[in-house]
Amino acid sequence: MGAFERLDHMAELTAARLDEFMVILYAVSLVFYFIDYLKRDRRAHGMAFALLLLVYLLQTMNISIAIIQTKRMPIFSLFDSVYLYAWLLMTISLILHASHKYSFMIFFLNVLGFIFLTIHTFGPTRIAESPIRESLISEWLFIHISFAILSYVAFGIGFVFAVLYLLVYQLLKEKKWTKQFGRYPSLHQTTLGMKFSTYVGIPILFISLVLGINWANAVLDDWSLFDFKIVTSFVVLLIYGSMLFFQQRGKLQANDYAWAHIIAFLVVIINYFLAGRFSDFHYWL
Repeated sequence: MGAFERLDHMAELTAARLDEFMVILYAVSLVFYFIDYLKRDRRAHGMAFALLLLVYLLQTMNISIAIIQTKRMPIFSLFDSVYLYAWLLMTISLILHASHKYSFMIFFLNVLGFIFLTIHTFGPTRIAESPIRESLISEWLFIHISFAILSYVAFGIGFVFAVLYLLVYQLLKEKKWTKQFGRYPSLHQTTLGMKFSTYVGIPILFISLVLGINWANAVLDDWSLFDFKIVTSFVVLLIYGSMLFFQQRGKLQANDYAWAHIIAFLVVIINYFLAGRFSDFHYWL
């Protein structure tokens, strides 16, 4: 490999790392936006804004460099226009960021922006033309699986809090004051634990699915959106989303909410260990 080829390789690798870094930062920002949307949490709002602003500045820098190098706006190819579209959505969300009144719109604008940034970063055209194709595919798959596992960890924590809730409730109901009782969390604490695990797990699982679908679209020649593993993963997302919706509406409380967490986590276990066996491409399971 010549000196110029090595420089091109390093430049492509650096650009790929920067794009991957932006996708991860944007994903974490979405988690905080989701928490802020549900709870109107100012700290989550501030963290989401800081991460989004960093992604925006990096993306603006990339677009500016492209304009300087090509002396034109990056809109004359699908690859470039997708990137610019994600940037415009981010720009609008930052303008609206000054008010909590638009939290619903800000969140969904950024969901859409994240999807388009992911399409640009891991698009089939870029993967096919990149000299570091194998590295991109491997790292992208690693990020997708990592986010999936993190979502399962969050749901697992919710399951533990649900079991503790039912245990503490039963002890209180039967008035059994054992020596270990003081070491258990309160019903309020376990309820907060269940809620927080859902707040975190849902957006992380959604991010993992977006990354996974884009990976399959870019890398695999023959795959289906109705692959068993993909369908069951969306079922998990739907179950937890429905749980959160009914809990927020006051229709799922106390013991019912705890049992819902336990049942939902059993579906997660089935999805994690069994669904892959019926998948056409999740063969590593």
